[in-house]
Amino acid sequence: MANPHAGEVAVWLDGRRHVARLTLGALAGLEAELGEDSMIALIERFETGRYASRDVLAVLVAGLRGGGWKGEAGDLLTVELRGGPVAAARAAAELLARAFTVAGT
Repeated sequence: MANPHAGEVAVWLDGRRHVARLTLGALAGLEAELGEDSMIALIERFETGRYASRDVLAVLVAGLRGGGWKGEAGDLLTVELRGGPVAAARAAAELLARAFTVAGT
């Protein structure tokens, strides 16, 4: 089970459960990859529903890598993600929210 207090989110790829979490390195990589000056801008896109599929893909890849997955972004283009695009967007939003939530508050 993914531990939400550790910022973890469960992501199912091709019927296999993976634990995803955004590490500090993953967050820095996301800023660079998505051309943002800060993570706040990306979080605001998710909060207002103005995110793009590339945002979802980038957050999922970063989170999966933070959880130990060795895949690449291209690998997600051909896998069956349980719950489809809606579950992918929800997982990406949860990853961002949990990365910036202080446990116990």
